[in-house]
Amino acid sequence: MSKESDRRLGMNRAIARRDFLQGVAVGVTFGSLAPELAEAAEQEAQNAAGYYPPARLGMRGSHPGSFEAAHELRDGDFWNSATSLIDTGETYDLVVVGGGISGLSAAWFYRAAKPGAKILIIENHDDFGGHAKRNEFHINGRMELINGGTYEIGSPYPYSKVAGGLLKSLGIDAARLSKECDDPLVYGDLKYGVFFDRETFGADRLVTLAPSDWEKPKRAAWKSFLAEAPLGDPVRRSILKIETGTENYYPGLDSDQKKDRLWRISYKDYLLNVVKADPAVMPLYLHLTDELWGCGIDAVSALDCWGMGHPGFAGLGLTPGGPSLKRMGYTPAGYSTAGGSENFHFPDGNASIARLLVRALIPDSIPGHDARDVVTARADYSKLDRPDNDVRIRLNNLVVRARNGGKGVEVAYTQSHGGGKVWRVRAHDCVLANWNTTIPYLVPELPAAQKAALHSLVKCPLVYTNVALRNWTSFHRLGIGRVYAPGSWHTGVNLSPAVNIGSYRSARSPEEPIVIRMMRAPAKPGLSEYDQNRAGRVDLLQTTFETFERNIRDQLARTLEPGGFDPARDIEGIAVNRWPHGYAPEYNSLWDRDFDADHGPNLIARKRFGRIAIANSDSGYAAYTDCAIDQAHRAVGELLNV
Repeated sequence: MSKESDRRLGMNRAIARRDFLQGVAVGVTFGSLAPELAEAAEQEAQNAAGYYPPARLGMRGSHPGSFEAAHELRDGDFWNSATSLIDTGETYDLVVVGGGISGLSAAWFYRAAKPGAKILIIENHDDFGGHAKRNEFHINGRMELINGGTYEIGSPYPYSKVAGGLLKSLGIDAARLSKECDDPLVYGDLKYGVFFDRETFGADRLVTLAPSDWEKPKRAAWKSFLAEAPLGDPVRRSILKIETGTENYYPGLDSDQKKDRLWRISYKDYLLNVVKADPAVMPLYLHLTDELWGCGIDAVSALDCWGMGHPGFAGLGLTPGGPSLKRMGYTPAGYSTAGGSENFHFPDGNASIARLLVRALIPDSIPGHDARDVVTARADYSKLDRPDNDVRIRLNNLVVRARNGGKGVEVAYTQSHGGGKVWRVRAHDCVLANWNTTIPYLVPELPAAQKAALHSLVKCPLVYTNVALRNWTSFHRLGIGRVYAPGSWHTGVNLSPAVNIGSYRSARSPEEPIVIRMMRAPAKPGLSEYDQNRAGRVDLLQTTFETFERNIRDQLARTLEPGGFDPARDIEGIAVNRWPHGYAPEYNSLWDRDFDADHGPNLIARKRFGRIAIANSDSGYAAYTDCAIDQAHRAVGELLNV
């Protein structure tokens, strides 16, 4: 874009979008800092005065400095540049690699079984929580919270006794919290919007539809909606058929036989080849599955899309569950006849669960006593890694080796900012609660079949972008609360859910500041799900924050300008949470035809290796918090029962 366009978008405006440590931009080399700051950073950044990563903005998620050493390890370069191996002399009962929900839960379960156990958690990011990331904005004296990763407690299945029991121990009653804290009336009757961009549809146009008409389509409402959309008549007729049609496309087949057909074809193929929709409908529907699967409908089965309530199946008469799924030996997420779990969204997502776990493990680190006050409590990061703690959390360090030896495990790690130094600690037990794809490089002695299984489970990349606005009057004037933007850079934009919990209050008036959420899946249509993920990961790591910011500003300007939005005036802060390794892999019937529930790749990948156990949501083949907790419990049990 031109300099004039950048000026109009506000690219030159000094907003909260850079990371700072004691007033110095994070990302510069430590050698360029003042000596006293460099020394603090070298020894342990989290002990520096004012260290508080939740308030850092700019590029978050897998932020710069959190993964580079892992890539060097993958490429075989790390040990060539390592300058020294320093033995700390520290010995623990348990070392946990990864401070996400699974890693924190593993520490909790281990200590519950062995009170007084000495535990070290090593985390490569600058904050604990892993994907349960907290973004904290401060706008005009107000603290605005939003999730930078894991969104809510909800799961397609009821929580297990183990996972539910852990939440109960932390004081979390999801049903009660939802009833008492959710405040949906704040947004009243705001509609859903679809933004048609000129590059894809020929014109920039925002068209709205009532939530009830989106979820339970009515022909009259959709005809009115389509009349305003920049689409040709053949495309409008096809969309109306998909959204409101009641034709049985598989006459003569019962429900199970129909589902057997649907799990063998993509949703894209179903719409084009079974419903016989005009191919020009694809730009509208292709990205419907981005947020849940991280890829387009060309890589997701029609059965999955039926299970999640997407349109086009009204006339098939399908019943929940069914023998066809049982024959597969696996029940995908959308079809549980037992019903899902209770749901609750903390203002910062499941970062509050991580904070409650840290408070339970290191009580002095976060003040308060329940699941309500933890939301606004300020964590004291200098108390996480004190020598007199039974449990210690060491941030900004990436594990590069875990090796069985003698009666325990040797764990080596390097500081995220590099420098070539490697530190070593020892433990009786070790839980690897990091991503599966990194484990073969940490434990090269693993059997070849286990390494292959670990590599085969590919996580999907995604982006949660959070933008602080001085107010949300433009949304209010346009009468919208969320926008689907199928051709735009971010395919989803929505106001953050209104939740009032403890002393935290969400914005009520449109004149108050708010944080909005934008979602992007950098998938590459036309490939298999895993290949889309791999291509998207490369794209994501090559995209600069400047590119993100320019696209954010441009998209919001074009979408909200009719409501009076000015990106140069109204944007107060930006946090881009990029996750090159995002959602855990799940069963996909299009590519996993030979799946064996008793010998799945996740079961092979998570096998205990000596005194090293593996725990993460990858191990459970499901991208949900209860899965991460259950896998932590399993891994700890494997170690304690040896």
